[in-house]
Amino acid sequence: MSTATAEPTAADLSKDAIANRYEFVLLFDVTNGNPNGDPDAGNAPRVDPETGHGLVSDVCIKRKVRNLITLAKRKEDGSPEDGYDIYVKEKAILNDQHKRGYDALGLDPKKKEGKLKEGESPKEERVRRWMCQNFFDVRMFGAVMSTGVNAGQVRGPIQFAFARSVDRIASLEQSITRMAVTTEKESAKQEGGNRTMGRKEIVPYALYEMHGYISPFLAQQTGFNEDDLELFFNALTQMFDHDRSASRGEMSACRLIVFKHDSPLGNAPARKLFSLVDIKLKDGVEVPRSFEDYTVTIDESKKPGGIEIIERL
Repeated sequence: MSTATAEPTAADLSKDAIANRYEFVLLFDVTNGNPNGDPDAGNAPRVDPETGHGLVSDVCIKRKVRNLITLAKRKEDGSPEDGYDIYVKEKAILNDQHKRGYDALGLDPKKKEGKLKEGESPKEERVRRWMCQNFFDVRMFGAVMSTGVNAGQVRGPIQFAFARSVDRIASLEQSITRMAVTTEKESAKQEGGNRTMGRKEIVPYALYEMHGYISPFLAQQTGFNEDDLELFFNALTQMFDHDRSASRGEMSACRLIVFKHDSPLGNAPARKLFSLVDIKLKDGVEVPRSFEDYTVTIDESKKPGGIEIIERL
């Protein structure tokens, strides 16, 4: 896809869109880190209070996917490749992003639209298609772009739920000290070896499971194609390698299992496909501390007809 000055039509978006339904299971782990802090709990690791299982939000994973796309699809000057700009990024003013679409199509968002000609789309719909063509995350996840400068709403073909840890997690609160200070006043308070104390919460180890869904019907509306799909799956396997920080510890993608349906409507319920993946602790392991402490099996004998299982990792 390219950054177009010509107006994309609905047919332009749908002609190369994916034609199959997909579901996928992503397994990822964390060692000595906080995979997704909860701001309502002092940024402690998210946890299900009834079961003790850890949680990671879909928004957290989407952010990492977006960041990987930014690295993978950029020109030598650092600008995004045509068709692979990112809509939701740090400090982005979303109404300004919408305005780019209006400017590219020679439209005025403030000007009242007159009577439409036969077959002509409202300007918001025309800008919506431009946004799908030029912003990868709009094409992939969708977006609500009807605030301020109205560019419509998009339901993205890719959705996934919160990731959940396979076992209960233990959240450990660690004390840390700060040696350096920011002001002379703080320095005076630290005379005699006094240090500023702080806290950091970590999960010693946890394996998380996330389920995802990809709709070909919504892909036809956004123009999400086979190249985009390949890029997305690559992003899932590589995103943690380019998102390192001391607070997140060591995070890694462990397995990516994709279920491809023969038909757009699908050949089996997603729940039935997810149940084919069995994750168990190995015999003799009571407290897991690595992915190698688990066995992951796929029950091919119960695979429904019309389903292809693709192991990407």
